Amino acid sequence: MPNREIPQPQEGAQSAGEPPSPQPPNGPPAIPAPPPKAARVVRSIPVQRPPFRRLRAYAFDPTLSTELENAVINHVTLEIPWEFDPKTGLDKLEPGPVGEYLEVVDFDPASDCFYSPVDLDQPYLLAQDGLAPSEGNPHFHQQMVYAVAMGTIHNFERALGRTVLWAPHRSTAEGVGGPVYHEEYVPRLRIYPHALREANAYYSPEKKALLFGYFPASTLDSRHHLPGGLVFTCLSHDVVAHETTHAILDGMHRRFIEASNPDVLAFHEAFADVVALFQHFSFPEVLRHQIARTQGNLATENLLAQLAQEFGQATGAHGALRDALGDVDDEGRWVPKQPDPARIRTETEPHARGSLLVAAVFAAFVSIYKSRTAALFRIATGGTGVLPAGALHPDLVDRLAGEAAKSAKHILNMCIRALDYCPPVDITFGDYLRALITADHDLVRDDDLGYRIAVVEAFRHYGIYPLDVRSLSVDSLLWSAPAQQDFRPTFLRSLKALKGAAQTWDLRRNRRDIDERLRKLRAKLHDRIDEDKNHEQQLLKGLDLSPGKKFEVHSLRPARRVGPDGDVLADLVIEITQRRPIYLDSALQDRSDAREKGLPKPDFYFRGGGTLIVDLKRFEVRYYIYKDITSESRLARQRAFFKGDGGTSLRALYMGAPSAVAEPFAMLHRSAGQEEIEWVR
Repeated sequence: MPNREIPQPQEGAQSAGEPPSPQPPNGPPAIPAPPPKAARVVRSIPVQRPPFRRLRAYAFDPTLSTELENAVINHVTLEIPWEFDPKTGLDKLEPGPVGEYLEVVDFDPASDCFYSPVDLDQPYLLAQDGLAPSEGNPHFHQQMVYAVAMGTIHNFERALGRTVLWAPHRSTAEGVGGPVYHEEYVPRLRIYPHALREANAYYSPEKKALLFGYFPASTLDSRHHLPGGLVFTCLSHDVVAHETTHAILDGMHRRFIEASNPDVLAFHEAFADVVALFQHFSFPEVLRHQIARTQGNLATENLLAQLAQEFGQATGAHGALRDALGDVDDEGRWVPKQPDPARIRTETEPHARGSLLVAAVFAAFVSIYKSRTAALFRIATGGTGVLPAGALHPDLVDRLAGEAAKSAKHILNMCIRALDYCPPVDITFGDYLRALITADHDLVRDDDLGYRIAVVEAFRHYGIYPLDVRSLSVDSLLWSAPAQQDFRPTFLRSLKALKGAAQTWDLRRNRRDIDERLRKLRAKLHDRIDEDKNHEQQLLKGLDLSPGKKFEVHSLRPARRVGPDGDVLADLVIEITQRRPIYLDSALQDRSDAREKGLPKPDFYFRGGGTLIVDLKRFEVRYYIYKDITSESRLARQRAFFKGDGGTSLRALYMGAPSAVAEPFAMLHRSAGQEEIEWVR
């Protein structure tokens, strides 16, 4: 083959003295060689931290993954906020997982062993969105509880506009002037995925921990699970979300675990169920699947309205542990619930009573969903209202799913935001209804979609309404704005001392710094009120602030909400509480009211106090929601409740033993007994 002339590279393409690149025979022109390393300019491109960590989980629980119809929707990928230290900017999720909010400790006391902690920053796990769902892998169990709990926390922070803080550890020591109360900051909620070998899971207010059990399934029915096979409550999305909500609610309202009336513990259970239920609607594939299966009618039997299917079936029930829309009879047939307004007067068991509140909230959601989708159904049916036979068109399914997701998100945000509008003690379902309506009215004045009307109507059908209103119109249910002359000038000046509090609690600041700052502000406000009460007897309605009477600035927190028009509502929520020792013996009570010393321990404490919602722009009290400490009628109702007049008393069941006081949810959720959980102290 004849030699061919090697073409010379273009000017500037090659350094002097470097041999030219060879040219293959009959080939294309040679690619010029790159410049030597000394001549290269290397620029590092910064890689931004991802906003979310993606982790796989069960949408419901492992049982559905063994059913052909539901297996395709039961594996979901959750987007969890990526955890980092706001001070240093460094990532901070450690093996466990252990992060800013949570610490997973996988100790199994029944087997006397620790399971090694999962490292979610391991590159292979990051590349595949964490571990695949698995009943037999303890590392996935750890991933599951972390992912679901963090998702629940994120929903609360988004609705309230502030970081979640856990209830502090409280202790009492004797001081010079009497008992001195001390609060210790709790940085992380502990989660024990395998804490109990029993059919139970609960939040421990004493230990600031979530304890999940595991147990052998019932051998009576093998249609949904392996008879005798192990059931892990930590693998139920609903159970994890429910228990996490108990912990968050306790961090906001620690007196909501004191059963002063039949609604208090029932509200705790109901609210936790509501959060778990409406988190189902954040899974697009699940939502589309259930809408297609029900022909868009979410008032019929569907997975979205059911809680803890595996737990209910494995413990011998015919269906899910709880269902907001219906029940399964002894023959296994699903029967829709019929609202009975009289049932609220006779139902006392907290879960059963709470189910009425859950049913009312879900009924309101269904009404709103039907209203939002009415036009779509008219178009799809040509105005007849009768869908053609066969499957729904995928485009219609997508539109219906979008409306359902929006409605569910709005209802969940309404329910969470209402917590700031509740009295700090002795809550009732009627109080919560007023809080729901008022909180939503503050943020969305024009209720053009009828959300508030739907809520009131659904609550009325279940017999839930306040006792102190003239009618059930929306206007009557709003908390009344107090007259500014009801608040003494010295008290208002005390509030202005907190003007900087709103800037101390947001989604980016260090949570420990926030806690310390707010604790100092509470102490400052307490001292100012304590000084003022010596000059003005009645600073606040519902409280006895006469000289010598003790009180507590129970909590102080900002609330930031953004309305649909972009309006930002910024308030300061302040709770002030007080207690009176109460004796069932009238003679002892008279001696106590006379402030006699040396009396035995009271039978219970009667609590009062109020929630002030203060406008941060004008520093005016927009609402004062209180329970009167001097109310004899309310005290009479509480006495009757503890004595069991007119029904079964819950006092012996939930308040009779010291362990029950410390662990109310252990009692509610089939307590194992104090001796079986001694190891987590």
